[in-house]
Amino acid sequence: MTRFIFSFFGAIFSVLTLGTMMVALTVGAVFWMYGRDLPSHDSLAQYTPPTISRIYSTEGQVIDEFAQERRLFTPADEIPDLVKQAFISAEDKNFYDHKGYDVRGIAAAAVQAVQSRGRDVRGASTITQQVMKNFLLSGDRRAERKIKEIILAARVEQALSKEKILELYLNEIFLGQNSYGVTAAAQTYFNKTLNELAPHEAAFLASLPKAPSDYHPVRQKERLVARRNFVLKEMYENGYIDRATYEAEIATPLKSVQNGDFEPYQRALPPRDYFTDEIRRQLSEDFGEDQFFSGGYSVRATLDPSMQVEAAKALRRALENYDRSLGRWRGTGKTIPVETLADETAWRAALADVRVARDIDLDGPWLVAVVREVRDQELVIGIENFTLGDPRGMTVPRSDTSWFSGNLFDNFEPGDVIHVREYTEGGQFLRWSLRQVPQVQGGFMAMDVNTGRVIAMQGGFSYQHSVFNRATQALRQPGSSFKPFVYAAALDSGYTPATIVVDAPIEIDTPQGIWRPKNASNQFYGPTPLRTGIEQSRNLMTIRLAQEVGMDTVARYAEKFGVYDNMGRVLANALGSDETTLFKIVAAYAMFANGGERVEPTLVDRVQDRYGQTVYSHDAEEGNRRVCVDCTDANIAPGQSPRIVNQRERVMNAVTAYQLTTMLQGVVDRGTARRTVNLPVPTAGKTGTTNDAKDVWFVGFTSNIVAGCYIGFDTPRSLGEGASGGGLCGPVFNQFMQTAVQKYGGGKFRVPEECQFINIDRFTGARLSDGATGENVVAECFREGEEPIFGIQFDGGFAISGDFERINPGGLDAGRTVTTSTGRKVQVAPKASFGTLSSGGLY
Repeated sequence: MTRFIFSFFGAIFSVLTLGTMMVALTVGAVFWMYGRDLPSHDSLAQYTPPTISRIYSTEGQVIDEFAQERRLFTPADEIPDLVKQAFISAEDKNFYDHKGYDVRGIAAAAVQAVQSRGRDVRGASTITQQVMKNFLLSGDRRAERKIKEIILAARVEQALSKEKILELYLNEIFLGQNSYGVTAAAQTYFNKTLNELAPHEAAFLASLPKAPSDYHPVRQKERLVARRNFVLKEMYENGYIDRATYEAEIATPLKSVQNGDFEPYQRALPPRDYFTDEIRRQLSEDFGEDQFFSGGYSVRATLDPSMQVEAAKALRRALENYDRSLGRWRGTGKTIPVETLADETAWRAALADVRVARDIDLDGPWLVAVVREVRDQELVIGIENFTLGDPRGMTVPRSDTSWFSGNLFDNFEPGDVIHVREYTEGGQFLRWSLRQVPQVQGGFMAMDVNTGRVIAMQGGFSYQHSVFNRATQALRQPGSSFKPFVYAAALDSGYTPATIVVDAPIEIDTPQGIWRPKNASNQFYGPTPLRTGIEQSRNLMTIRLAQEVGMDTVARYAEKFGVYDNMGRVLANALGSDETTLFKIVAAYAMFANGGERVEPTLVDRVQDRYGQTVYSHDAEEGNRRVCVDCTDANIAPGQSPRIVNQRERVMNAVTAYQLTTMLQGVVDRGTARRTVNLPVPTAGKTGTTNDAKDVWFVGFTSNIVAGCYIGFDTPRSLGEGASGGGLCGPVFNQFMQTAVQKYGGGKFRVPEECQFINIDRFTGARLSDGATGENVVAECFREGEEPIFGIQFDGGFAISGDFERINPGGLDAGRTVTTSTGRKVQVAPKASFGTLSSGGLY
């Protein structure tokens, strides 16, 4: 009997032992089989999750963000313990004790699954397993994936610290509202940093990982409160908060941005505009679009926010003034269904869905509204986000529409979506005033002449209306604003501001027929000094000068200054008929202002990666390099200071730059910009108006700021008779620069040491005595050591027959008729005379 008992128990023991061994072998085989081809977990140690790239102004304020996933990466040592404890309590209370998987949790989940016959399958994943699922595996619930999770989790626990695993989890997890990671979620739901969160807010966030849409703070508020309170209870039971705190926190009402309890973070950001979008475009080219949107870059922009406001205001005012002068109402072209107008909730919802510009601020914000009723003497309107009972009323009087033709019934119908703004006088509201986005467009840009830092850029009337940036993307003919590059090539080729060039008719035989360029005045002025030629923007002088210097030389200068990459060598391009961008022209003018040194325009001072390492610095770029001597010397001698040394390329002679600058000062003081540009500091610039006034320009500069404006229709057509660069763009430049001078100052242009000054007559180019005075006297800079030769006249090889009186100050008398080389009769002003000119010219 005893033998039998021993044999029986021995058999049971053997079966159990063999069974255990078989189970162990089976489990081992399963784990070996599934563990062979798993992805490497080593990459997690170097993992860098997609993170928001942020753009900061010069004042350090965030002005824009770009991201594929809205995530702000925060290292584990910067995440408060309270936040970690909330998520551990909600998701994995044994996190710091297990080795990557929780056997008890798995067993409990299995029992529940059996009891519910598979209907109620709860997760038993640890935080480590969730990291494996999010990073290395799929999200399905198959047993195969669970086995792989456990294997990888065990391996990762041996390779990474608990804090590193928690860092990966808290930065990667999706928490709803397009927010990834706890830092972005705290900003999205509470507009707070992690350090500012209260326990109930940390528990709020910890409630979301399983299914953020099931715990929406508005639609599922009660469910979220219950889940939040459960997490707080877990935190209390785990010893993370005391009882008093627990009871106070569960009694706290649920508050969130979505419920209107906090201001949204995005509301503190200015609307996206042309400046930050251009940074996005340029850095996407430099780093790659995916890398820029996910790299977590900190971009320090060159933008001066206050000057950007001035740039937008100045350009918008000019565009609106021109548009209203046409006397036509177009509106937005958008409507909402008339049947919604009877129900305030319905028309407000419909209006909110209409895509029109909401970023315009000109003499006050432009508000989106709908025409509810058209009456004989007024429009009855409804304004977005304004109650119908507003004390200012909801009508636009007929008197406000006097600037365009037709009555109210001709121009409006119920359901029309419009813009309005407050019209005030002396701070008192008078009426709602109709506004419309102009069809005419334009661009404006301003930058530091010494550093290339762009301080303001406006690429159109409204970014939300049209994202096309006309400062950087619009290829337009610069017209006469290109002429300074012709004159620069001539001055560097031995000409002087007193050199005489003939202003007389030209006829050129081209494959398209005879080309007869004209001056804007349709008159001819005979032999004229270069200074007066550019001050008065004489086309014929410019063509003759370009022919004398050679279009090859002119084109090389334009390319060296960056105006064109490959300029056409045809003579018409001397008048700015080849296309370029405002961005390139303004940057080129900066080199006149700074004495002839190369400067590359930039919208970015520096870019840092997510770890704070500088990956781009404008000052370190080749061609922009400025070296600080003694900046790192802690023992610098008393009375001495560090100094900045430029290592930039010189693109033109300093004397040439100064000569050209003083000639362009003449444009502002007494030339084509004299009526519209008037600043309290020395100012130089050049107007530009193309054929039929399809494009108008003004580009100008003080001693430290250069700015330029262009205006024209996107599909080029005439701006109308009388439109000019001085008349339309001059006021934009002047308005902006009035503020810029107040902020940045300005002074006399730097005179090179190589300058020797000689008085000349600006009408004749004749040398005058040192003591000469008068309106016609100009102290002209000539190169030291070179004795200027006066009286030589150039015609470019184009000639006419006739005799001219030399130009003198005074009005224009009746001219005389002369015969061109082709036998054509033309009228010439009477202020010049010299013998017959030779005929010729090739084009």
